[in-house]
Amino acid sequence: GLYRMLGKDQIKQTSAKAGDTVALGKLDNVKTGQTLSSAKGGIRPLVTLEPPQPVFAFALRPKERKDEVKMSAAIQRLAEEDPSLSLRHNQDSAETVLSGHGEMHLRVVRERLEGKNQIPIEGHAPAVPYRETIRKSAQQRGRHKKQSGGHGQFGDVVIEIKPLPRGSGFQFSDTITGGVVPKTYIQSVETGIRDYLKTGPLGFPVVDVAVNLSDGSYHAVDSSDMAFQMAAKLAMKEGMAACSPVLLEPVMKVEIVTPSDATSKIIALIPQRRGQILGYDARPDWPGWDVVEATMPQAEIGDLIIELRSATAGVASYRAAFDHMAELTGRLADEAMNANGKAA
Repeated sequence: GLYRMLGKDQIKQTSAKAGDTVALGKLDNVKTGQTLSSAKGGIRPLVTLEPPQPVFAFALRPKERKDEVKMSAAIQRLAEEDPSLSLRHNQDSAETVLSGHGEMHLRVVRERLEGKNQIPIEGHAPAVPYRETIRKSAQQRGRHKKQSGGHGQFGDVVIEIKPLPRGSGFQFSDTITGGVVPKTYIQSVETGIRDYLKTGPLGFPVVDVAVNLSDGSYHAVDSSDMAFQMAAKLAMKEGMAACSPVLLEPVMKVEIVTPSDATSKIIALIPQRRGQILGYDARPDWPGWDVVEATMPQAEIGDLIIELRSATAGVASYRAAFDHMAELTGRLADEAMNANGKAA
């Protein structure tokens, strides 16, 4: 049916004209932004505006684990009603991250989850996806040997670990000759290395590293896939410690749109967040507005929108995209590792 809403009352209508605000009952599979029509044939859908990029995020989790499925379903429904909400699952941190247009926006969403859906929620800033790499090369032997009656376990490898240029990822190779490590076990060595790289000596995934299997030995009876995986992990654990591991943090390219009379304030706050100003210019076709470009660590961006709006009477906005990974040392690196709690 067609209704006009008056407070809590629903007044049935027989028709509605352009400009009327009405409610429709019993509509399944209808989402915000869709065009509805009773006419048959080629109705051109109204153009919907793309929602702006989210600028504030919360990592949410229910206080009771039994509510996880219920919370995910409730958030999904809210995201369908409000296209400006963004929901994603961070596999690294196992967090459900909800993004929106500001602290107040997400606070209202959280209140709806806790009120209407009766789901007690805990919220905190999303984890920063730190990585680690190495500065030096090293060669390391790893030997896994166990004998406890019957078949034992034996795997022996020699690996060379080298740093790669930023953004190269992981590369594995082998220079085995004479069959000292059978081909069937070379894949086992790579599997063990990749498994180790999920959590390096600083407690984060390892990137930009090359590992070459150069030597080793095997036992015709006791060697196995698992034994060579264990040998590879032992070699990596000892070898990585000698390679001067260093923490990497993601750095974002940031574009801030601000009124020209507040540009100086924006430029002043960027270095306070460890940012680097790349430049600024007048915004084309927007008299009285500037665009400030900068790079800034992702760890500093979480509540950036609050400070931007405070400095500009609530009208500044920004867009951010990943730019590169940069080394992080000193107190800030220690804080990141302590918060992670996985360092070897």
